[in-house]
Order: sequence, then structure tokens, then C-alpha cells
Amino acid sequence: MAALVTGLIPILRTAADATTTYKCRSLWFGFLSIRLVILFLAELPFNKLDADFNCNGTDAVCTRACFNSHFNKPMVVAWNFIYVLVIISVLLMELFTLHLRSMADKQKRKARDEEMEAKGKEDTDPKESMVLDFHRAKGTVGFYLLSIVLRILVETWFVYILLSWNLPALHNDVFECPADICSGFHVCVVRAAPEKRMSIYALASISAMVIVVSVLFCMYSIAHYLCNF
Repeated sequence: MAALVTGLIPILRTAADATTTYKCRSLWFGFLSIRLVILFLAELPFNKLDADFNCNGTDAVCTRACFNSHFNKPMVVAWNFIYVLVIISVLLMELFTLHLRSMADKQKRKARDEEMEAKGKEDTDPKESMVLDFHRAKGTVGFYLLSIVLRILVETWFVYILLSWNLPALHNDVFECPADICSGFHVCVVRAAPEKRMSIYALASISAMVIVVSVLFCMYSIAHYLCNF
């Protein structure tokens, strides 16, 4: 998580200092920041999940076997990996706008050099901020919508993992260890299960909010920029 925080700092600095902007750019970077904070807080109850897992009447080896059998699907690593995918979906549009900015600068520089050469002056004009006009560039709108659709797919996959993989493992505070792992009847318990469930609910809530906002913005973009409503 510390690596994610460190890696996101230059991304946010780039978002603040960029000379090219587009519709709702600050919103998507804002969601990245909120997701990072929620992810950091949600991981705290899972930092010592193995120590919070105990079974009665079993040795350490049997307890670990029960733990591996019960929590047989990834949690924290999957959360961090999906967050990286969300960052990539945002950076796709950033790379595309960087490409458009580079092309625009080359054309503007060429025209300005020709004008300055004709006047016998040097070019001293500073760089200006460029705002993408989606009304004029339908292809840009299509790429923008593609990046948002990818974000929706990643967030939907994340919600599925949270509710279908992680939450069922914490649905009950007390459960039985499978008989084929440890001989005899053994009851296992996960400490602080309500806090862990709340972490999953928090992650699912922020992802659901991102999905709703992204879907609404896709509908708005299609109607406003492509259909000219």
C-alpha cells in the first residue's frame, strides 16, 4: 500500500500541472484519490488476518490448513491489483491526450516558426493550456468512452470479487473446519469479523458509486457529443 501511495503522488502532480484537460478530468483523478484512501483504511483490519483466525483443539499446522481452506481466494492482493487496473484505465486517456497535445504543438510550432521567420523575429510565446473540444473530435469522444467503459468493467469485476469471493468467507463469525483437513470436530472463529465485513462494504460502495457516475457520464457524452442533443 505504501508503494501505491508513493506511486500515485506523481500521477496527481501531473494531473494538477498538466497543460491539456478534458471533461471531468478532475473527477476521475478525485475518484482515484478517494479509492486510495478507502483502500488503505479497508486493508487495516486484514493486516493480521492469520493471527485473527483460531480453531479449538487443533495444532498450528491444522489451524493453518483450516485457514487456507476457508480463505481460499485472494483478498488484499486482488484489491491492489484491481486498483492498478483502475489507474491504467485513467492513464489511457492521459496518454491519448498527451499524444494529441504533442501533435497540436508540432503543428502550431511549425506555423509559428514560418510566421516568425517571415517577420525576422524569434518565437518567445509560452505554452498555452489546451482543452479538448469533444464537439469537434468524434474519435476523441470514442476513445474517451472506451476508457470509461474499461473502468466500469474493472469496477464491476471488483464488486463481484468483494461480494462473491471475500464477503462469503466472513459471513459467519464461527464455522466448522472441514473434516477432511483435521480429524475430529473443530470450530474456528475469525476475530473482528464485523470490522472486516465493513471494509468490504466500504470498498463495494465506492466502486458502485464510480460505476453509477461512469454510466451516467457515458450516457451524457453519447447524447451530448455524438447525438448532439
